Amino acid sequence: MKVTVLSGGVGGARFTRGLLALLDDDADVTVVANTGDDMWLHGVRVCPDLDTLMYTLGGAVHEEQGWGRRDESSRVSADLAAYDVGWEWFTLGDLDLATHLARTQWLREGLTLSQATERLCRRWGLAAQGVRLLPMADEPVETHVRVAGGDLLHFEEWWVRHRAALPATAFVQVGLESAAPAPGVLEAVRDADVVVVPPSNPVVSVGTILAVPGVRDALATTPAPVVGVSPIIGGAPVRGMAAECLATIGVDATAEAVARHYGLRGGALGADGTPGVLDAWLLDTADEDAVGRLRASGWRAAAADTLMRDVPATARIAAAALALVGR
Repeated sequence: MKVTVLSGGVGGARFTRGLLALLDDDADVTVVANTGDDMWLHGVRVCPDLDTLMYTLGGAVHEEQGWGRRDESSRVSADLAAYDVGWEWFTLGDLDLATHLARTQWLREGLTLSQATERLCRRWGLAAQGVRLLPMADEPVETHVRVAGGDLLHFEEWWVRHRAALPATAFVQVGLESAAPAPGVLEAVRDADVVVVPPSNPVVSVGTILAVPGVRDALATTPAPVVGVSPIIGGAPVRGMAAECLATIGVDATAEAVARHYGLRGGALGADGTPGVLDAWLLDTADEDAVGRLRASGWRAAAADTLMRDVPATARIAAAALALVGR
């Protein structure tokens, strides 16, 4: 079975790991990763979501954090701080820095981000697991945040330094107008047996992938069923500041509101004229009251325990999502 996953960082990575545990040796999984969080720091290209996916699926992630490398150290960042270089609120670990240095070298040699990502993934054995990791685009696209007063901050500064506490008025994807889906992205959506939108941030992770020209239309028209898993449980995100992101675009932080934000395939166009991208929505039992309302609107909807406590629990979530669309 061919499964395509549109993923942000921690939530999408953990979901995909559970999905692989469910599929075992039958895995044929393509993960399309958000690259809107990417940035230049200390002269190297940092790709937070790509790396979180790679480390998680490769068995090297720092489990407690959900991102970064296990057994990490920060001697280089500490010494850079002594030179008053960089951002004290964004530390690159020593092992993580090796990834960024390798990526940057290959990019400067003329490789695309897709090609550099493939090389990085060889070390972590993703292909042996039946996984192909793709950036959403090879061209640089960076999410910036317009805050009250008009200043434009890189998303990571707003998210990590300010913990999303600065009131935001808009998210701006810088470079989006010249970007195109990376090689293989549209084919992965078109040729899949099922497409999954995992519990990633619907605004700045999945929303950024959908903003790449051609991706939303591919999702709206693929013959494969498309199922999403809610990142909201009981009116709050499981982790991170997704509620602040949703508030910025005028969407309530509820499982039902996020489903309707994505939109139902074949349904009415959204307020911005974009087509819906989902057939089905899996939400938590804490939000079970929304199942009937979604079904009445044409959705395939169900409730389950969607808290990703560990890999076996996440595999059960993945199974429930696939069962919802007959897969």
